[in-house]
Amino acid sequence: MSIDWITVAAQLANFLALVWLLKRFLYRPILDGIDAREAEISERMQVAVHAKEKARAAEADYRAQLSTLQSEQASATEAVLRKAEEEKNALLAEAHDRVERERAAWAAHLNDEARAFTAKMHRAGGHALLELTRKALTDLADDTLEPRIAAHLGRKIAAMDTELQRAAGKPDEALVTSHEALPRSVQGEISATLRERFPDLNVRFETSAAMAPGLSLSLGGAQLSWTVDTYIDGLDALMADQLASGPDAMGGAR
Repeated sequence: MSIDWITVAAQLANFLALVWLLKRFLYRPILDGIDAREAEISERMQVAVHAKEKARAAEADYRAQLSTLQSEQASATEAVLRKAEEEKNALLAEAHDRVERERAAWAAHLNDEARAFTAKMHRAGGHALLELTRKALTDLADDTLEPRIAAHLGRKIAAMDTELQRAAGKPDEALVTSHEALPRSVQGEISATLRERFPDLNVRFETSAAMAPGLSLSLGGAQLSWTVDTYIDGLDALMADQLASGPDAMGGAR
């Protein structure tokens, strides 16, 4: 069998021409399209990467802002709670102080009332005791209370002789005041007792219904009194000392 080289050459030329045509008009556009597609995909991937990085940056910024906000909220909440606690403590302290002041005021009021009542009872008891003494002296000794006090005036003045002369100075007159008129004999005894210390002394005797039962002596700058009030004051001081010493002392005094 013989080979037709012309036909072979023609077919080879046709094949080469077909390959060139395919490459020129088919493969090149396809390859260019693929390259363009790859470039587009790469570009889009770059855009996506940039977008992802922006998203991550935005997320990190959001998380940072959220953390800052939470920290600020926690600080604000803590500050509010601390302020509320301080205000509560201040209110409690103020209420406690007010209660303590009111309690102290009430205790002082009760103490004042107790002292006033005790003083009233002491005074009433003292008056009753002295009235009973007056009645007993009148009924049993046929005497009165004021003359009995006057009878002991010399001894009372002698006990304070130095202090009396220093306080009285050089008096010209002495005034003896009593609730009731003193008998002449008692007035004479008082005048003699005073003139022993102040020879030229003029002694006057007066009565005062407003005065408590007893005697009052005004001698120059000296003012002395032996009245129901002085005895009651002494009783009140004694009772106050006993009360201040407590129940045991009161029991011992009895």
